[in-house]
Amino acid sequence: MTLRRQIATAVAAISVLVAVAVGLLVHQAMVRQHVDQARGSALTALDAALGSFERNEELTGGGRRQAAVGDPALPARLRALVAEGRRGSLLAQGPEGESVWAAVPVRSDGEVLSVRIDFAQDRRAIADLDRIILLAVVASVFITVLAGVLVADRISRRLRTAATAARGIAAGRTDTRIGELVDGRDEVADLAAAVDLMSRELHRRLEDEQRFTADVAHELRTPLTGLVTAAELLPPGRPTQLVQNRVQALRALVEDLLEVSRLDADVETPDLAAVPLDRAVRRTVTLTGLDVDVEVRADASVRTDLRRLDRILGNLLLNADRHGGGPIHLHVDGHRLTVRDHGPGFPDELLRDGPQRFRTSVRERGRGHGLGLTIAQGHTRVIGATLTFTNHPTGGAVATLLLPSAPAPDPGLTPDEVPSL
Repeated sequence: MTLRRQIATAVAAISVLVAVAVGLLVHQAMVRQHVDQARGSALTALDAALGSFERNEELTGGGRRQAAVGDPALPARLRALVAEGRRGSLLAQGPEGESVWAAVPVRSDGEVLSVRIDFAQDRRAIADLDRIILLAVVASVFITVLAGVLVADRISRRLRTAATAARGIAAGRTDTRIGELVDGRDEVADLAAAVDLMSRELHRRLEDEQRFTADVAHELRTPLTGLVTAAELLPPGRPTQLVQNRVQALRALVEDLLEVSRLDADVETPDLAAVPLDRAVRRTVTLTGLDVDVEVRADASVRTDLRRLDRILGNLLLNADRHGGGPIHLHVDGHRLTVRDHGPGFPDELLRDGPQRFRTSVRERGRGHGLGLTIAQGHTRVIGATLTFTNHPTGGAVATLLLPSAPAPDPGLTPDEVPSL
């Protein structure tokens, strides 16, 4: 149940309980008031009838009031009270409907003088009041629930705005701010201010990290260039070959660091064009020089950056070759590319958190620096594709790249104007 529904339900329940309690109290008070008034009238009429009886005058009655001696309809409870020599009154249901009785003994032989006042009119007044109370309860509950829904909707809307901004921050948009979107000075505004503070601090730290990575890579580039030149001037031999290999590995690492810093800064723009996927995939496999089993179930034309697609697919294949095992399968199904190896699969932290720089699936760290999948994911984001990592149920790592489809070609273009590989 959403917060809005919880608040609305709580407000509705409380308003119903309060309204019903107040309605019952008002109902009981009005019933007591009408009964007391009717009893007072009956006792007053009884005193008047008793005076007439003592003066041997004819007992009179009219309208709702009737006075009589030895009335057989007198309720048994009131008759028993009078038999004890006391006077009293009673609201009771009789053959003629609900009435208020008042009685007093008038003779030693047990004769009873009684007065009956019809209570039907009072009961109708109470029923009319009950209908008014019911309408008032329904109206008050409706208004209260409506007000609660409006308040809950405002709170829920502001919280949804904060949640959307938080998801945007989690997606990498650390410049998101929600303080101007969430008005007020309550707890929700405090939450928005805290999220904005977190976003600013996170943005600052990410910028510092990106700047540090870029600065380190740039600073290493100059001495690395001299180191490469010096390594090429060494005399041929096994030691020279080892030095040159390590220098080339260091050079690749620096280039990867520069590429990561550019991708993190979100300054890369793709050069998009319609590309036949089958030809692009086979071209990339040829460039890697790896033994890859390519299966094309359905070819498609995709709108992508061919250079970045080469980089993404090449890194996925190299990662499968370095850290996987067995044959490498590349499956092409429309706009979906799947790279699978037969090794131990992706580690749990990669499946949970995604690729992390300088983390590899090998303990010795001698066959990679953990930037390949990070770079592949960065280029995937630039070209608007989707890259997911899973493990196959029977073993092996599976990387799936979903590319955006290309728009239909313009029929006005000539074959020479259609982009090609």
